[in-house]
Amino acid sequence: MSGAATRILAVMLKEFKQLTRDRLTYAMMLAIPVVQLLLFGYAINSEPRHLPTAILAQENSVFARSVTAALANSAYFDLVAQARTPAELDDLVRRGEVQFAVTIPGDFTRRVARGDNAQMLVEVDAADPSATGPAVAALAALPTQALADDLKGALATLSPAQPFEVIVHRRYNPEAVTAYNIVPGLLGIILSMTLVMMTALSVTREAERGTMESLLATPVEPIEVMVGKLAPYVAVGLVQTVIILVIARLLFDVPMLGGWLGLSIGVALFIVGSLALGFLMSTVARTQLQAMQMSVFYILPSILLSGFMFPFRGMPAWAQAIGEVVPVTHFLRVVRGALLKGQDLEDMWRELVALAVFVCVVTALAMARYRRTLD
Repeated sequence: MSGAATRILAVMLKEFKQLTRDRLTYAMMLAIPVVQLLLFGYAINSEPRHLPTAILAQENSVFARSVTAALANSAYFDLVAQARTPAELDDLVRRGEVQFAVTIPGDFTRRVARGDNAQMLVEVDAADPSATGPAVAALAALPTQALADDLKGALATLSPAQPFEVIVHRRYNPEAVTAYNIVPGLLGIILSMTLVMMTALSVTREAERGTMESLLATPVEPIEVMVGKLAPYVAVGLVQTVIILVIARLLFDVPMLGGWLGLSIGVALFIVGSLALGFLMSTVARTQLQAMQMSVFYILPSILLSGFMFPFRGMPAWAQAIGEVVPVTHFLRVVRGALLKGQDLEDMWRELVALAVFVCVVTALAMARYRRTLD
């Protein structure tokens, strides 16, 4: 074997040994592409089906039941609620519990039987246009299919080709402007990318440079270290939030309908939770490279499973279950609910509780890990 080949072999052996010593780094290098493949292959769906639908039937008739059955049998609509009043139906849409709200008027049967321009109202939560487009298109076939078995004999001769008309009312984003959905969602993604990554890298860098040893030699308590290191980044996060909201309004004309108290609480919880998560990552990572990889591993599902890029309800049940654990999912609901729907605390309290739980759990884990580091 030549001298060059021997030296190359020696370097290769050295690198293989390094692989066994830095298992976390190379495990992340293998895990990230696998996760990407699974998410894009199974979880991402650009044509959501089985969207939650509520119905308000103001008459109990054969025609009304046939229309309800036709919707239930469709692949696009899942009837999850039966509203009793228009106000109840409106609340379901505003809180985001249903994607579609169907109203069958009290004179529906009489107008259909007379061929007198019968109508049915379908209200759509169109904050995310891509989530409802295919389902809205499917409504075009409803008038000819729903009553096909009922309109026979004399009724068949009286009724027009389409026995009733479906009136679609797109709420919160009637012009289907994509920016109204994407730009508010960017607030959660940008805060995650910057705050989690900056905090993880900052603390890990101190450990690599040896300055953390000086800090550990002081009588500072773990919680005091955490608060002191994260406080400046809280200010950074608040400045980022203001800048993004101002740009969203001035450049993209994103509607801002209110809900400022709930939005403020959500922003505060999300910023603190993201910083605490970055601090937790820094207690696990031994190098800045590991901290960077762990941050990417967190940000990847935050982008793909939170409803930011792809409709949340278009994902399979298992992907939605994972997405519910991702804090960005709940934060995006708070931001979009406040800006596009004008939700108040009563409408978004579940999402705020989820963010508060995230803050408490991550902070407790970070403190536990940091104490073990001190020991």
